[in-house]
Amino acid sequence: MHRLVFIVAGGNMDDLRFLRRQIDRHKPLALICADGGARYLRDLNVTPDRIVGDLDSLEAVLLDTYTQRGVEIRRHPPAKDDTDTALALAAACELAPEAVWIFGGLGGRLDHTLANLSLLLDGEARGIPVKFLDRWCEVYLVGPRGSARGRPGQTVSLLPLFGEAQGVTLTGFEYPLTEGNLSMARPIGVSNRLTKKEGLISISSGRL
Repeated sequence: MHRLVFIVAGGNMDDLRFLRRQIDRHKPLALICADGGARYLRDLNVTPDRIVGDLDSLEAVLLDTYTQRGVEIRRHPPAKDDTDTALALAAACELAPEAVWIFGGLGGRLDHTLANLSLLLDGEARGIPVKFLDRWCEVYLVGPRGSARGRPGQTVSLLPLFGEAQGVTLTGFEYPLTEGNLSMARPIGVSNRLTKKEGLISISSGRL
């Protein structure tokens, strides 16, 4: 993937070596930090291409350092409708990427995590796949067709966070399903497992 943009948000990131491996392996088109996410790149001795947000989580010294290095700084007022991560996604989409991967967007404050997950829909509306990653999991949107790739035995949870998903069919999973309906009132899609390297997912309406 040649036009892959990374966003580094300011949420929990307990293993910076994971982020370093992803940067070295995929060599993203751009590294965009959502406010305090710039501290993670400082710790990795990596310079971002752009920093976006109200900048209330960044020390003035670090901000000055990045400014002197020519990093583009987009400061927004604290009283704003969008989160810093949402603003970073909008900035990433300006680059016409093939996909956007977000690090540091899970864990910590539940309200921020849920708000971040809504960016999966924002990316879909823009025609750009968005994925959240940390050392434990990948989170992305599926519908009407998609897949989960990995090793046989790996855990895959399927959750209809954005409304009921109907006509869900799963193949290549330990617990298959044919034309089933999934709702948050009964999250039966938690902790399924792959039986092959790829599990196939189809949905007649809704998203997982």
